[in-house]
Amino acid sequence: MKVVHTIEELRDQLRGQLRVSFVPTMGNLHEGHLALMKTARQHGDPVVASIFVNRLQFGPNEDFDRYPRTLPADIEKLERDRNVYALFAPDEREMYPEPQNFRVQPPDDLGGILEGEFRPGFFAGVSTVVLKLLSCVQPRVAVFGKKDYQQLMIVRAMCRQFQLPVEIVPQETVRAQDGLALSSRNGYLSADERAEAPVLYATLQRIQAELRGGRRDVAALARNAADTLSGRGWNVDYIAVRRQRDLLAPTQEEVDRGEPLVALAAAKLGATRLIDNLEL
Repeated sequence: MKVVHTIEELRDQLRGQLRVSFVPTMGNLHEGHLALMKTARQHGDPVVASIFVNRLQFGPNEDFDRYPRTLPADIEKLERDRNVYALFAPDEREMYPEPQNFRVQPPDDLGGILEGEFRPGFFAGVSTVVLKLLSCVQPRVAVFGKKDYQQLMIVRAMCRQFQLPVEIVPQETVRAQDGLALSSRNGYLSADERAEAPVLYATLQRIQAELRGGRRDVAALARNAADTLSGRGWNVDYIAVRRQRDLLAPTQEEVDRGEPLVALAAAKLGATRLIDNLEL
């Protein structure tokens, strides 16, 4: 596997390649990331991965400084996995050689709700760095995980509206045996918190079961789910049931006729903020 740190090196490695498949990450790789690489390999060759902890998407009181940076271990995992041809691991000076005054601002009806409401500026930071990375790599395909459901939708819409020649391929969420979605931030959890953490996904599964059982008031189902988590000591930012196609709230008529829905949740367990979702 080639490890490159500059855009010039990256483009030298990829010159003439027409079927590049790309997976952007912030590192601290786990099995969920490796599943992205495997899917990328199925959709193109060569596969390029990137590792870059993007300051633009972190708020002033978030965990940018303590976000786990494990580049040597990440390189070892990718070399063992053998799905990645080149790893692009730039530093901040390479990605932002001057102040990033031009930014991609998602529309409020998609980027200002749910995660966007609780993390102002997050999706502008994500969209801006993804656009820059796509410009650097120039892939035919890029793979994003469904765990970050809203992010996936925003990236897909951005590429469509800017007419970028890249297909955005979704990857199903990879979970531990107890249901917890794999995430680099799971490492922040204490032993007791780790034992409690799967309750977030179980709560979304309960919403699904109640819908299948005939309950149709999705707003009430979401409120009850939030109350359940709060009663267990979670600090809930949101639990919401939305339309899959645009993340807007469904009408009762849409629920009754079987509109594809998704339940999304974000909540803090101690100091660790976890997100998850379940398509209904």
